Amino acid sequence: MKIQQTLVLIKPDAVQRGLVGEIISRFERKGLKVVALKMLHMDEALAKRHYAIHEGKSFFAQLVAFITSSPLVAIVFEGAEAVEVVRRLIGETNPLQATPGTIRGDFGLDVGHNLIHGSDSEENASGEIELFFSPGKLLGYQREVDKWITGP
Repeated sequence: MKIQQTLVLIKPDAVQRGLVGEIISRFERKGLKVVALKMLHMDEALAKRHYAIHEGKSFFAQLVAFITSSPLVAIVFEGAEAVEVVRRLIGETNPLQATPGTIRGDFGLDVGHNLIHGSDSEENASGEIELFFSPGKLLGYQREVDKWITGP
């Protein structure tokens, strides 16, 4: 198993609905650990950098407007195969297609308000983490429980 770090954004709709604790606890219960966390109100410049891959698409302006509409929570999770684990816990982009038991499957109804973002690859995770956290802001530490999650 490869230990990875990945970025999760708990989007404004989840913050407004009071789902921050529930969402974080799902990742922690799965065995991932928080190595960085902050709440912020994303500005337009950061939103455009974060969603640069979608620039020029018809929904780009909506993405930027939504993600900057209210505070969000940025988190870096670390653990075995963290990118894939996070993506599976999040569920399909369209909540109506997301499996029950996933975050979007349990709490979402609309693709425009799909509660959460998770990096889609280890490479993208690295770049996205750098957008939200300065070097040295990620805390490395050992948990005694880790040996019970992934073995020695």
